[in-house]
Amino acid sequence: MSEKPTEIIKQCVNTLDRIINDDSVPRNIRRNADNMKNILINEKELPSIRAAMVISKLDEIGNDPNVPIHTRTLIWGLSSQLETIPVDR
Repeated sequence: MSEKPTEIIKQCVNTLDRIINDDSVPRNIRRNADNMKNILINEKELPSIRAAMVISKLDEIGNDPNVPIHTRTLIWGLSSQLETIPVDR
């Protein structure tokens, strides 16, 4: 693995910030993105647990028909990035 889990989480938080600040994204999706961001930055949990919790929420949002296509692409990318975090850490 080339990147550390903390770096992956940092990149994902930046992407979630893009979604949160995008006015073309429905408010409920931005609210969910903010909740996911808070989960990722909570350092009381292991990175793998934080990633798993957010992946679950990303799956729900990814199936929402109100999500703009460009946001759906970001969501898929986030999910792929978080899936690279190893469980054994």
